[in-house]
Amino acid sequence: MASQSRAVVRSSKVGIIGAGVSGVAALKQLAHYDPVVFEAGDCIGGVWKSCSYHSTKLQSPRKDYEFADFPWPNRDDPTFPSHLDILDYLTSYAHRFDLFKYVNFNTKVVEIRFVGGDGGGRHDLHQTGGDGEYGALLPGRPVWEVAVRPNGPIFQWYEFEMLVVCTGKYGDVPKIPEFPQKRGPEIFKGKVMHSMDYCKLDKEEATELMRGKKVAIIGFKKSAIDLAVECAQANQGPEGKPCTMVIRTLHWTVPHYWRHAVSKFIESYLLHKLPLQKYGLNPDHPFVEDYASCQMAITPNDFFPEADKGNILFKRASKWCFTTTGLQFLDDNTRLDADLVLLATGYDGKKKLTDIIPEPFRSFLEYPSGVMPLYRGTINPLIPNMAFVGYIESVANLHTAELRSIWLARLADKKFKLPKVEKMCEHISQEIEIMKKTTRFYQRHCISTYSINHSDEICEEMGLSSWRKNSFLAEALSPYGSQDYKHME
Repeated sequence: MASQSRAVVRSSKVGIIGAGVSGVAALKQLAHYDPVVFEAGDCIGGVWKSCSYHSTKLQSPRKDYEFADFPWPNRDDPTFPSHLDILDYLTSYAHRFDLFKYVNFNTKVVEIRFVGGDGGGRHDLHQTGGDGEYGALLPGRPVWEVAVRPNGPIFQWYEFEMLVVCTGKYGDVPKIPEFPQKRGPEIFKGKVMHSMDYCKLDKEEATELMRGKKVAIIGFKKSAIDLAVECAQANQGPEGKPCTMVIRTLHWTVPHYWRHAVSKFIESYLLHKLPLQKYGLNPDHPFVEDYASCQMAITPNDFFPEADKGNILFKRASKWCFTTTGLQFLDDNTRLDADLVLLATGYDGKKKLTDIIPEPFRSFLEYPSGVMPLYRGTINPLIPNMAFVGYIESVANLHTAELRSIWLARLADKKFKLPKVEKMCEHISQEIEIMKKTTRFYQRHCISTYSINHSDEICEEMGLSSWRKNSFLAEALSPYGSQDYKHME
């Protein structure tokens, strides 16, 4: 156990766990505190490195995915950047602001201990500061100890006044469906692979895995759709086999040239432009519910053309299990022969947190609604001196993380004060209730529908103007982007 030996090797004001997009955003804003960053992988980028296929691309133009003070050199290029383009961009950003010197690569966090409170590690659960105040993020003494394991069996301990957790909701821990005994993958004579493991293959290995195989893909979100296209491309020609997407819940898909516009006509437009009805892929719920929960997926150019050629098939099934030769669908008792089953079933982001965050704080991250309770998407009012960046979604996740990192840094700098703990808890509850009314998929904690409102409130709380443009006309007619938040001093 890491706790058996606790000789602290370094004490610092700020520790950051994770160097994905959110971790890099937090690092940039908190760099003046000389933070220590722990990254389990060998490079920055997070999911863009560990959870990307060779064909993975951003689902928006590059100018919708950039830091406010570091625009893309070719930001007006209308094409969507690949995951390699994004990794290059993040690397250039880190070099530009000299961020690599703070990052410890190949260093996995294995345990966190609370050493604040009354001095003996005990925490008053009713308040994190005096008189119901949250208290200073940097109190001048260690609050958290962190055990890390660099390459090798030896643990090292660090201590921090504040921890920023940026491990994200995706990657590392695959979400695997559960099956009754003797109806799971153990009886299947073919191969079962989660998309996380598929991402580790190079292009040739991925092609060889699927070529000439009967492939079943479980899921119908972005990763599953990209997988289906790669499978179809690997099975061109007379020897090729079609792949079948097994779909439990339908979500709206949009063409690659869509620009985040939402109106009451969008469903009619999508049904006209895409063959959703032809393949039985039109959802029963309104488009706005998928937009409000960040559920819609942008289809690659060749997704439906491959379906038209018969290379991608679709099977609706709410319940299924394995047989020795493939899958059995319990809704209609039909079967599908398969050589390979690919699980595009997502990730268990909460388990990544619960594996390292100690009690009682771990329980404060659970909520009856399923939404992680965070004020401004960053602070849990009941967990002292800890922040979370990258746990809410929007149509512009990088900007969402950057703005909250700016907010967090100004809070650490004591440039504004938080409301009392009770008020923050009330605010969180109100946000959750609003999300519940907006979409049945509210548990994803997506703020796409209200992202401008959230940004305005954050600016105002920091004591800055929420009017970021130069004129009333621009405020009324021009869309907001990251460049509008370039000067936040």
